[in-house]
Amino acid sequence: MITIVALLLFLALTSLSLWLRVARHRNSLEEVTPKASPLALAVQELVATAGGLYLSIVMLISFLKIDLPGKVTLYTIALDPLALLSMGLAIIQPFFFRLMNK
Repeated sequence: MITIVALLLFLALTSLSLWLRVARHRNSLEEVTPKASPLALAVQELVATAGGLYLSIVMLISFLKIDLPGKVTLYTIALDPLALLSMGLAIIQPFFFRLMNK
């Protein structure tokens, strides 16, 4: 039951993060030239941000020679802890941008 709630919370936060990114891209798109949709740009930005964070964290961990487990098991789901951290940071990034711009 907790796994389902955690998964639904993760999906809800990801959807909200994508929605905020779509809103930002929708405002910046010009209407004259054809471009990618705001949703495609938001997903692309989310994956790029998470990937950049993942590479930075991997280099930092390897430079500091910190031992981390290869997998973390949450109930029945095995996840890479660095990928989970980078995805989580990429998901909450638009919320911080929104707070900073107000």
